[in-house]
Amino acid sequence: MPFTQSLHRAVQQRPEALATACGTRRQTFRQLHDRVARLAGGLRKLGIRDGNRVAMLALNSDHYLTYYLAVPWAGAVVTPLNVRWSLAEVIQALRDAESVAIFLDDRFAAEVESLMEACPFLRFALYCGEGVCPDGLIDLETLIGASTAIGDAGLAGDEIFGVFYTGGTTGRPKGAQLTHAALATSALSLMSEGLFATGSVGLHAAPMFHLADLMMTTGLLLRGGTQVMVPVFRADAVGEPVQAFGVTDLLLVPAMLQALVDAPATAGFDFRSVRRLAYGASPIAEALLERAMKALPGVDFYQVYGLTEIAAVGTVLRPEWHRPEQRASGRLRSAGRAACHVQIRIHDDQDRPLPTGQIGEIQIRSPALMIGYLNQPEATAAALQGGWMRTGDAGYLDEEGFVFVVDRLKDLIISGGENIYCSEVENALAGHPAVAACAVIGIPDPDMGEKVHAAVVLKPGASLTLDALTAHCKGLIAGYKCPRSLELRESLPISAAGKVLKTELRKPFWEGHHRAVH
Repeated sequence: MPFTQSLHRAVQQRPEALATACGTRRQTFRQLHDRVARLAGGLRKLGIRDGNRVAMLALNSDHYLTYYLAVPWAGAVVTPLNVRWSLAEVIQALRDAESVAIFLDDRFAAEVESLMEACPFLRFALYCGEGVCPDGLIDLETLIGASTAIGDAGLAGDEIFGVFYTGGTTGRPKGAQLTHAALATSALSLMSEGLFATGSVGLHAAPMFHLADLMMTTGLLLRGGTQVMVPVFRADAVGEPVQAFGVTDLLLVPAMLQALVDAPATAGFDFRSVRRLAYGASPIAEALLERAMKALPGVDFYQVYGLTEIAAVGTVLRPEWHRPEQRASGRLRSAGRAACHVQIRIHDDQDRPLPTGQIGEIQIRSPALMIGYLNQPEATAAALQGGWMRTGDAGYLDEEGFVFVVDRLKDLIISGGENIYCSEVENALAGHPAVAACAVIGIPDPDMGEKVHAAVVLKPGASLTLDALTAHCKGLIAGYKCPRSLELRESLPISAAGKVLKTELRKPFWEGHHRAVH
């Protein structure tokens, strides 16, 4: 099925229904269809051809939905970029993807000269902001207005829809290539669990570049629902659109949910329209769940566990397992059971199957698996073996197929829903002139689930503060990857093989926790 199929269906069945609401702008499906077809025509007129990769670096808006639809309509491939990345990381991804064009909003338009100079394949920068188009960019509205609508290229099935970047163990981002079929399969699977029902109105508060939010985009399109956008998540900015548009579906990471239910500003808004709330990245703390259920009575909570490489959906913990009467079962601490399109198995470090209850690596097989990492055959071969995705997460299955994630085999931290590879941070730390040796671990954090903690050995006579270390790192990596705490040590614990024993570094922080990840 083409990603664009849902728009064809919606404009046939509900042409005058509200498709998007963003700020003061409103758009029906008929209007969205026309904009998408015209923008696709404009992209083709610029010379963007089949298979070309087109990036976007922008905050949430209705332009993001238009981008997701118009690029494949023109026969090209989307490459959404993380808005929290440093400029160096953005350039690295643009070069890797050989992107020929990029959409930039007001927040990032000033970087156009740096991007064009650093990226030899980049020929066009399109302005999708709210003001006057700056020099050096092509105005999106002018391009749409001057272009003729074209027919849909009809990309579908195993053809690539997009390249979605995730962190890498070497510090180099990995571009997971996902097909049109992968996106549709995962979204339809979520719909079979009860998400994105008829009449749904979804709020994009999570970042639209993120694959988890793209599941909401896809599900709402398939259902012909309304999509409401706010530029970024702020707890005090969610209540107004929920109340104004009767939002029925929310997608939040637990850190966002905590901020929402604990924010005094939300108390004055009516959240009774909300019917479903999907969250991911980590199991929810029971204390937070209690507050959330009290603040949002009548809402069905869904936990979704997955990875970028599997089009975001692996397991689902359905609403009934969130309710108080099920807590004695212990299933609330699980990640749920395999989604309907997914197979799950647990294997040991010799890749042998393990029985129920024994901890090993969680492996997933699904028709929504990526076809591989762009330009990284070795990383692809290591991740995909015999049609199974090696998640790098350690866990076990119980007797009814519930998956319990207990630790990570990858050297990975998940903070506020963002993946942070420790090696990326360590590479940045090692360049500081005061650092002789370093190791990075994730430690518990009540708001973000985990936070980045740096253990550092200084060079003789050197001194270092957390502020100085953070300032150094911000020029190299995204701010959310920078250490939030610093521990100065005389030495790091080393194994007989010469490797840093991160288990020893983590032990004092994780004692008393029933699992070694949040």
